Amino acid sequence: MGIHDGHRDKMRRRFLETGLAGFADHEALELLLFYAIPRRDTNALAHQLLNRYGSLEAVLAAPVEDLQKMEGVGQSAALLLRLVPMLAEKSRVRENVPAILNSTEKAGEFLLRRFDGKKYELIYELCLDRKGKLLLCKLLTEGDVAGAELNIRKLVENALLANASAVILSHNHPSGVALPSGEDFATTDRVRTALAGVGIELVDHIIVADGDFVSMRDSGYFG
Repeated sequence: MGIHDGHRDKMRRRFLETGLAGFADHEALELLLFYAIPRRDTNALAHQLLNRYGSLEAVLAAPVEDLQKMEGVGQSAALLLRLVPMLAEKSRVRENVPAILNSTEKAGEFLLRRFDGKKYELIYELCLDRKGKLLLCKLLTEGDVAGAELNIRKLVENALLANASAVILSHNHPSGVALPSGEDFATTDRVRTALAGVGIELVDHIIVADGDFVSMRDSGYFG
């Protein structure tokens, strides 16, 4: 038995008996890292990650490339840290998909849940049928605090595969306000043109920030 095996066994038994109830954030992170770093003490690394990012939520939201810059965090550990919240998000999106997003309020409330607590820029695509039924909610891009790059060709492919009649584009401003920038206007124009070329309408571009959202359609930009 290795030097850390007894401690790890105790942590696992504790989790099996009580779940994460009573686990401090560093302990929960330490336990998760067991499965990517089999032969090192992960307690110190868990503390270092929390000190660097400030919270457990921020650690789990950090990009893989950024996590790997930290000594002791290899690719396997970085991938595991990102995979866990993304799997939870994938499950949550499926469970909470509403039948109809036929108003700005319904679409905005749905999107607020997707961006809640996110510290990095994300871009989502909502594919709808003619009645506003949600066919697909797709996370297109996960960027960093500086922004995220949109692949318009992939966006169009998603809409075609979903047999969508309409698309809502959405992204967040993690460190700003929910007002469109000049780049947001330019991106909206490019997406509208690309979708129109295959007979699909871009019905809105919704920007989220700090628990609020702004609809570019309601703001008059779509005419």
